[in-house]
Amino acid sequence: MQESWRWFGPKDPVTLKGVRQTGATGVVSALHYVLLGEVWSTGEFLKRQWLIAHDTTGPTGLHWNVIESLPVSEDIKRQTGPWRDHVDGWIASLHNIATAGITTVCYNFMPVLDWTRTDLTWPLMSGATCMRFDLIDFAAFDLHILSRA
Repeated sequence: MQESWRWFGPKDPVTLKGVRQTGATGVVSALHYVLLGEVWSTGEFLKRQWLIAHDTTGPTGLHWNVIESLPVSEDIKRQTGPWRDHVDGWIASLHNIATAGITTVCYNFMPVLDWTRTDLTWPLMSGATCMRFDLIDFAAFDLHILSRA
């Protein structure tokens, strides 16, 4: 087993130094800036791998070992629009992931939203925070943001 930590990229408030301090040696990340349906290029993987493995002081001791997630577009899920092009792009991205040496890909295949939590920083009695789902908050989101009946 390898301890790994989710890192959202350079804008993540958790630094790679902070990830290393957890004892993790692996990083779970994704190319969040690549548009849905676009191919994740090998060059982009290599840039992100290098960023994870190095910081301004030298090697971090970390490596990118898991992709989370390689998004599946709504067009693919509903088989509408350019969904076949998106499937081709998804397959090409998987190939590029393998070329970059990353062998684990997990993904969320949920319709409408990739994943849903109504609070990302719910306070616990210990002073820590966690993600939380509240059905009433979600109903308000469903009615007022998604405008569903």
